[in-house]
Amino acid sequence: MSVSARLEELGIELPQVVAPIASYAPALIVGDTVRTSGQVPLRDGVMVATGRVGENHTSPADAYEAAKQCALNALAAAADVAGGVDNIAGVIKLTGYVASSRRFFGQPAVVNGASDLYQEIFGSLHVRSAVGVAVLPRDASVEVEVEFALRN
Repeated sequence: MSVSARLEELGIELPQVVAPIASYAPALIVGDTVRTSGQVPLRDGVMVATGRVGENHTSPADAYEAAKQCALNALAAAADVAGGVDNIAGVIKLTGYVASSRRFFGQPAVVNGASDLYQEIFGSLHVRSAVGVAVLPRDASVEVEVEFALRN
């Protein structure tokens, strides 16, 4: 099944590519991969989760959903430079950053939002890291960067 057909089956519509907020490209083709810049949880120009997880700003459940939005934004950026989503074969590596309080240790569960979504779409596992940080751009709660494999 093509990626576009799978997205349609899941009722997922890719968002517009989020415009860069600094001097970088949203995604670049490198050999037989597409690498994305960090993608924050913007939906229709609005940040869906802000502040540190574990400090009464964003709940872990809301951060999980924000990670899904980050993943969709990354897929949209990759598809844009790859000539369409059907030119993306799958996810190789995902790095997730979670703005966290000093007492929050559930970063892997938050980043599962992105990983679970990609597993639904592509049907395969990927390697990844989940990192807790003090702050992210625009006070985002979550940010992901992804390396996708291109189809031959």
